[in-house]
Amino acid sequence: MSINNISYHGYRCLTVFTSVLLLSTGVMFGDDSFPKEEPDEFMRAVKVYDDDDSPLRRPVEDWAGARKKIEASGAWRDWTDARRRVVDNWMDKRRDHTNWIAGWWHDFVSSDDGSFLTWTPDEPGRYTLHSESDPEVELTDKLHRAWVFGFRSRHATKIVDAARLYKISGEQKYADWTIAQLDFYATNFNDWPVQPRQGRSRLMAQSLDEAVNLIRYVSAARLVDDHVPQAKKRMWIERLFRPESELLSESFQTIHNIACWQRAAQGMVALYAGNEQMLEAAVNGEYGIRNQLERGVTSDYLWFEQSLGYNSYVVRALYGFFEYAAMTGRITSMRHEMSVLENLMLAPIGMRFANGRLPNPADSTGGPASILGFSMPTATYRLFPTTLGLEKARSMKTWDTLIDPPWTPEKEAVLPDVKSRNMESSRMAILKSGRWQVFYHYGQLTSSHAQSEALNYEAYFGKTPITRDSGTVGYGSPMHRGYYTRGLNHNVPLVNGDGQHGWAPGRLVVFDADTVRVVAEQPEYQPHVSAERELQIEGGRLIDTVRVRVDERYEGTPDIGLVVHVQGTPRPEGDLKADPGLAQRIGNNSFSYWEDAKTGVFEDDFECIVDFNGARIRLRFETSGEFKLTHASAPDVPPRKRDVFYLEKPGRNTEFKTVWTPLSD
Repeated sequence: MSINNISYHGYRCLTVFTSVLLLSTGVMFGDDSFPKEEPDEFMRAVKVYDDDDSPLRRPVEDWAGARKKIEASGAWRDWTDARRRVVDNWMDKRRDHTNWIAGWWHDFVSSDDGSFLTWTPDEPGRYTLHSESDPEVELTDKLHRAWVFGFRSRHATKIVDAARLYKISGEQKYADWTIAQLDFYATNFNDWPVQPRQGRSRLMAQSLDEAVNLIRYVSAARLVDDHVPQAKKRMWIERLFRPESELLSESFQTIHNIACWQRAAQGMVALYAGNEQMLEAAVNGEYGIRNQLERGVTSDYLWFEQSLGYNSYVVRALYGFFEYAAMTGRITSMRHEMSVLENLMLAPIGMRFANGRLPNPADSTGGPASILGFSMPTATYRLFPTTLGLEKARSMKTWDTLIDPPWTPEKEAVLPDVKSRNMESSRMAILKSGRWQVFYHYGQLTSSHAQSEALNYEAYFGKTPITRDSGTVGYGSPMHRGYYTRGLNHNVPLVNGDGQHGWAPGRLVVFDADTVRVVAEQPEYQPHVSAERELQIEGGRLIDTVRVRVDERYEGTPDIGLVVHVQGTPRPEGDLKADPGLAQRIGNNSFSYWEDAKTGVFEDDFECIVDFNGARIRLRFETSGEFKLTHASAPDVPPRKRDVFYLEKPGRNTEFKTVWTPLSD
């Protein structure tokens, strides 16, 4: 699977939301760079090294060998014919239009529950749109523009595939169609209005999408280069590639995942045009590729915006450029940066839960990702050979495996063990003991993509998710800001129904792998309010202690609360009565997204049994004195729901203890 093919398919979960936060995305905790010593040695057991002990490889494009392989193999002929049928159908039936204005993919959602709509290649009619949970959605101008985004993105991938079919078959119709599409965009580029939504763009609604498609256009142009006269090549450069590149320079002069796409696109244009000055700016500029990796990748090799999906997304952004640069003999000059990018790809493997799922900090959509479906090592084996990527690539038929066949390395593919560790430069920690594994997110590094989730945790018992982070919905949905990014969607303390204000790195107090214990605090959780959480795995139990302190400057006595989500079915006992006015009582409308709320008053403690798919656990809450407890159904990854508990009591120095005790294996 090539990077060009996976860029769109990963887009649903990974595209970015910026809005007014763009003004502060360069603000980071601590120094502007993260030390990364000997990146070649990171996860050495997984990497495949050459005779010079380098984990990097110069990719090969053997089109002649690929043609022979197709002639000799019925399976490869069938695979190529399938690609041909898809592209032929698209070439026959689909074309772009100058009057189509692209919108934002995150607007392509149901207004009911924020679920993404089903995209189809036919231009939508008034009532042809639908989602998994919303059978009939009325077409609006915003939705049509979002549909255009889907069309133009897919159209760009078809242009690349047509260019590949030309290289593999020599059939002129594929080269001619590729050339005609690039001519169309070059000829009409200035006719599309400049859109200032997130950066500046013309063909797409935001500069991110403009950069993604520019990479595809350059990739296609490179593949048909032998069929294109120099005059046409210059026309593409001067009327499409250079103007798009210059437009991208007008925004995201900061450290950010979108900036990685923009600099990569500009670097691709520079390599195609043979322009060393442009290449220098893209790589070594203040916000060029070197600095993006130096300042945006932590010492734990995690992207500083914290969503683990952005690790893969930044790899997608930069890989095409590095692959192109490597093929032109530039590995030596960029070896450090290439090694850092490979580590960015591999680092989440060491954070996986036992069922293969990853933690889900920050605001990725689509729920937690799975390392079992981890496509990046496979998609990048040509430059970043790893045992994991090569093993999977050998069983796959893709353009990459056709032109640059994967080989069998000398060592076996084995996933590294997951261990308790503190990732202080990333403001995260992992606790692992027995069947328990906990991910603790105790602070943020930047405002970009930060949710009100500092001090949130996720826990698994074996392969069973006990409590996890749902991420968010499409950013165009009102539920994104109105619920999913708020404190009540996370396992965090609330003050007067609200969670963390702003973002902050927090302070690590204790980390002890031997006693499997971590303590961290947010000294300014809200104005004049501090919060601390201690997590420990002890005696087969997971013990969570939250302490909230309100200082003397805070006027009045607030209600202190704690939210705990469960991925199982609780069987609460006690006097719980329907509480339809929960949101009004708390004074926070975000609670209106909870359904079937029932509230009771308890003294000192409350416990119930929770049945999970694979475990039964006693859940016990403890706090001194009288408190209210609410049990409700809360939104999960749409359209799913999950159970939630909310504890609340007035106070200025409050402690809540939650104890998870397994009753069966």
